[in-house]
Amino acid sequence: MKREESTGNLGFALLGLLARSPSTGYDLARRMERPVGYFWSAHHGQIYPELARLEARGFVRHTVIEGAGPRPTKRYAVSARGRTALREWVVGELEPQPVRDLETLRLWNMWLLDRDAALDLVAEARAGHAERLAAYEVELAELAGDPGAVDPSHPNFASALTLEGGVRTRRAAVEWCDWMRARLEAAHR
Repeated sequence: MKREESTGNLGFALLGLLARSPSTGYDLARRMERPVGYFWSAHHGQIYPELARLEARGFVRHTVIEGAGPRPTKRYAVSARGRTALREWVVGELEPQPVRDLETLRLWNMWLLDRDAALDLVAEARAGHAERLAAYEVELAELAGDPGAVDPSHPNFASALTLEGGVRTRRAAVEWCDWMRARLEAAHR
C-alpha cells in the first residue's frame, strides 16, 4: 500500500472488525471494548471520524438502516479495497512500538515502599492479571466447540490464537507476582 493511502492503526483495528462482520459505529465501539480492547483501545469519539476517513479512502462502505436515533443509522462493511489494505498491513513491516507499562514502572520503583505497601502493590498487580486471565479463559472456552476456531481461514481461529496468547501471558504475570510476593516475604523475615 502506498504511503499516501495508508491509514492509522485505529483504522486497521476497525477494518479487522468489519472484515469479520458489518457493524454500525455504535456496535464497533462495543466490539472495540471486547475482544479488541484486550490489546488495542480507542475512545468512542475516535471511531466515527476514522470511519469517515476509511470511507473517503474507499476502504469501507455503508448502508443506511433503521435506527432508534433522529439521524439515519449507518452499517459499515469492509470493501474489497479495504480487505486488500488490511491484508497488506497484516504482512507489512511493523514500526517499533513504544513501551509504556505503568504497572511495571511502579513495580520498578517499589524499593521506595515499606514491606506492607510493596506487598499491597504486588497484590494489586496480581489481582488485575488474575481477573484478565479469568476473562480470557472464559472467552477461550466459548470458542472451544466452534469449528471456526480450528479453521485457519476463519476469524475465530485468529481469535483463539490471540486469546491463548493472552492466557499464557497472564498466567506468567500471575506467577511473576507470586514470585515477587515470596521474595518480599523472604527478605523481610
